[in-house]
Amino acid sequence: MDKIIISPSKYIQGEGALHNIGQYVSTYGKQPLVIADDFVMGLTQATVEASFNDQAVDFDVFNGECSRDEINRLIDKTGSVNADVIIGIGGGKTLDTAKAVAFYSKLPVVIVPTIASTDAPTSALAVIYTPEGEFSEYLMFPSNPNMVIMDTAIIAAAPVRLIVAGMGDALSTWFEARANMHSGKATMAGGAPTRAAQALAKLCFETLLADGLKAKVAVENKVSTKAVENIIEANTYLSGLGFESSGLAAAHAIHNGLTKLEECHHLLHGEKVAFGTLTQLVLENAPLEEITQVIDFCKSIGLPTNLTDMGVKEINRDKLLSVAEASCADGETIHNMPFPVSAQAVLSAMLTAHQLGS
Repeated sequence: MDKIIISPSKYIQGEGALHNIGQYVSTYGKQPLVIADDFVMGLTQATVEASFNDQAVDFDVFNGECSRDEINRLIDKTGSVNADVIIGIGGGKTLDTAKAVAFYSKLPVVIVPTIASTDAPTSALAVIYTPEGEFSEYLMFPSNPNMVIMDTAIIAAAPVRLIVAGMGDALSTWFEARANMHSGKATMAGGAPTRAAQALAKLCFETLLADGLKAKVAVENKVSTKAVENIIEANTYLSGLGFESSGLAAAHAIHNGLTKLEECHHLLHGEKVAFGTLTQLVLENAPLEEITQVIDFCKSIGLPTNLTDMGVKEINRDKLLSVAEASCADGETIHNMPFPVSAQAVLSAMLTAHQLGS
């Protein structure tokens, strides 16, 4: 199996980086279409317009759902204004829509996240929903975004829960990469992991431990510090390249299973992934010292470490077995673990992780 690493063509991060977007985007096109939801448009439009000086910039308000209908509407808009580059500004659904519009329009795409809650911005993937908001399909792209711009001043001003959830998502990166490395399974990049991708995944975990709590405190005070800069890079770039080019395993599959529990529907993606990571460590019988390290980190920044934290008031084994069975469905990434995994083994690991984290 060939080793493959994939990534955005350019990654830019800094306080006030949005002020320079006109300069950065000029290498890709002269007639940009900017897609953002109503709130983000109000937050960023004046800055974007000023950055492009006298250059014409078209804006369109994202309607809130990354659906085929919304993608097609924006493809039509792209053609009507003769756009030659797509810019997506905002959260995950806005960014996925921008990726899809650019893909179908055969144009470059620039991604500008306003939060650091997941590692999705750098990926060659979009999640498509129905207009009503139900999951429809995954859309895989042949390449990653042309550019990702992270304005850390904007991200530091977002609710602290979002960057903490991003740390929960990033927390799984090294442990899933390590499991994938031992199993020898193909990654989302379509090959074996490179040493570079594995090094990025490990650096992601080391950065979380070193700067996670400091970054949380800074964001609580609406300021950006070196720790915040490091965590934004870990949540977005290190984790993004780490998961895509080093592999996913049990933690994200258990997250998918947890979506079966109504009590967990209020949780953010990274909050569920954090408990999935703890469950994966129990499943693979990791050293107690390592499990304790992960629990202590999660508690320090406010990530859930047990089912009670996630809103599960009663430990119902039948319900949890359905979670475990969904985690082990055909095609799930849990089968990238370096040993066969059964639903009963996942249930046992979840119950043990719950007790250890309580």
